Amino acid sequence: MAVNPCFRKGDLGLMSKKIYGELKPPERLLLGAGPSNIDPRVQRALSLPIVEHLDPYFMEVMDEIVELLRYAFKTSNYMTFPISGTGSAGMESAICNVIEEGDEIIICISGFFGERMSEMAQRYGGKVIEVRAPWGRVIEKEAVEDALANSKAKAVAIVHAETSTGILQPLKEISRIVHEYGALLIVDAVTSLGGCELDVDGWGIDICYSASQKCLSCPPGLAPITVSERAMNIIRNRRTKVRSWYLDLSTMEKYWLESNRVYHHTAPILLIYALREGLRLLYEEGLENRWARHEENHRALVKGLEEMGLEIFADRNYMCPAITAVNVPKGVSDEAVRRTLREEYNIVISGGLGELKGRIWRIGLMGINSNKKNILLVLEALKNALKKEEAKKPNNNKQP
Repeated sequence: MAVNPCFRKGDLGLMSKKIYGELKPPERLLLGAGPSNIDPRVQRALSLPIVEHLDPYFMEVMDEIVELLRYAFKTSNYMTFPISGTGSAGMESAICNVIEEGDEIIICISGFFGERMSEMAQRYGGKVIEVRAPWGRVIEKEAVEDALANSKAKAVAIVHAETSTGILQPLKEISRIVHEYGALLIVDAVTSLGGCELDVDGWGIDICYSASQKCLSCPPGLAPITVSERAMNIIRNRRTKVRSWYLDLSTMEKYWLESNRVYHHTAPILLIYALREGLRLLYEEGLENRWARHEENHRALVKGLEEMGLEIFADRNYMCPAITAVNVPKGVSDEAVRRTLREEYNIVISGGLGELKGRIWRIGLMGINSNKKNILLVLEALKNALKKEEAKKPNNNKQP
C-alpha cells in the first residue's frame, strides 16, 4: 500500500512538519465568463466583524438585501432573497420546487446552461420537452408555442443571457405565449442581473434566479432568486414534498422573510455582507445607468475586436452586453493565446464550453470590470498574443 508522504511511520496519523506558506494569489484581471473582479467596497465588506446568523443586526442586513434585490430584479415579489449556494443552486432550486414526478417541462436549449437545466429536470422526474436552437442563436417564440400546444407543460425554462455563447434571449413574446397556455416561466439570469435589461414583473417572469459573482461584482456563493405569488401557490400545493430539503423555497421563506424567523441553515454571513454592498453600489449607480454602461462598453469591445479582424460568434442582433463570444481564428491555438494573456499580462478570458471548446473565446465586461480601460488592455494584450502565435508558424520563420 502506498504511503502518503505527508505522514511518517509511527505518527498515528499525525502530519509531518511540512511547511504551508501564506496564501498569495496572483492579481488577475478577470475578463472571462465569471467571476468578475470584486469591487473594493465589496472587498472591504468581507473583512467586517462577523455576527451570528440570527443576530438582530444581521436580520437588518437581510431585510435590506431583500429590498435591494427587488430593485435589481424590478419586482415586487414577496419571495425574493439570495440562496446560500452558487448560481447552479439557484437553477436547481427553481427546477426542484416546481417539478414533480411525471410533470412535463419545456426546456429551451441554445447553449451549455440550457443543457444543464434539462439534466436537472430529468433527475427530478420531469418529462423534458426540449426546444433547441443552434448554439449562438436565439430560441424562436414559434418553437416554444408549438411545444406548448402539443404538451401539458407545467413550466417553460429558458436562459436569458447564455454565458456559453454570448446570446441575450428576448423574453417578452415568449412570456406572453407561456402564460396564454397557463404555464410558468422560469428564467436563468445568472449573467444578466445587474448588467443587462431585466424586468421580472414587466415581462411576467414567474421564477428568476441569478448569481453573485458576475455583474454584481461580488464573490461566488450566493444565488439571488425571486418567485411570483402565482408560482408560490403551485409550490405550496404540490402533491409531494420538494425532494431537496436544503433548496425548498417554502422552508427558506421562514428564515428570510418572516418577522419571527425560523432557523434554516447557517447563512454565509460575510458573503451576505458583500452582496448587500454590491447591491448598494448598483442602487447608487441606478439600474438604467448600469445597463447603459454595459451596453456602451460592449459595443466598444466588439468594434475593437472586429478592427483586429476577429469575428463575433453570436447573432449580431442578440448579443449580450456582459459577455462577448469571438471565434478563434483558424490555425491559432485557443489555449496558447489564453495562456499568454494570463502569464504575460495577468488577464484572464474564457475558452468555449461543450461543443464550442477550442472554437471561441468569451470576454466578459461585467460589473466593475465594464470600463474603457479594461477594453484597451484586453484588446492590446490579445493583439500581442495573436502576433506571438503568428510568429510561431513555420512560414514566418524562414529566412528570406
